[in-house]
Amino acid sequence: MEGTMKTGYPVPAGPVEVELRFKNSRFIGAAGFAETVEAARRFIQTHRERFPDARHHVYAFVVGFGASTTCGMSDDGEPSGTAGRPVLSVLQGAGLGDIVVVVIRYFGGTKLGTGGLVKAYTETTQAAIALIKRRDKVHTVTFTLQVPYPLYQACRQLFDDCGVEVENELFGAGVEMAIRVAEQRIEEVDQRLRDASAGQLTIN
Repeated sequence: MEGTMKTGYPVPAGPVEVELRFKNSRFIGAAGFAETVEAARRFIQTHRERFPDARHHVYAFVVGFGASTTCGMSDDGEPSGTAGRPVLSVLQGAGLGDIVVVVIRYFGGTKLGTGGLVKAYTETTQAAIALIKRRDKVHTVTFTLQVPYPLYQACRQLFDDCGVEVENELFGAGVEMAIRVAEQRIEEVDQRLRDASAGQLTIN
C-alpha cells in the first residue's frame, strides 16, 4: 500500500535550562522539543506555572524544519521587537526543528534599554541552545490499512510491539487505520503483519 514519507531532521533530544544575569535581572532560558504548535504552547504554559511571579515569559517556537515551518513568538509585555523577535531569530539560525524556548525574566530594578534587552534575550537563548543535545528525528512513512474487525486487536497489539504510531482510526464496515512506521522497520512490520493476518494485510 502506498505511503507518504516524513523525512528526518535534527531536533532537541530533551529539555534544557540555563540562567544568566544582566544588571541584576535574572533571565532563565528553557528550551525543549515541540513537534506541534499545541506541544509548544503546553511547554510555554508549564513554564508560566513554574515561574508565576516572573515579570515576563517571553517565548518563540519553530515547528517543522527548513522551508516547511510554523513559527510563533511573544514579547509578553517587553517593548515590541526587543524580546520575542531576538529569541525567534536565534532559533531560526540554530539548525534545529521542532524547538520551543521560553525566557523567563525577573526584573532586577535596573532598566536595560532596547539594546540591552535584545542582548539579554539573544544571549540567554544562545546559551540554552548551546546546551541542547541533538537527535535525528526518525524518517517515517504513513500508511493506510483497511483492517477487518477479526484482525483489529491483533493489529493493535502488533503495532504496540513494533513501536508503530496509530495516527487515526475510522470504524465502518472494517477499520481504516492510518499508521506511521519508522523507515528502517517497514520490512519487519510488513512481514509481521502478513504473518498475523495470514497474508491478508501488507504495507509493502
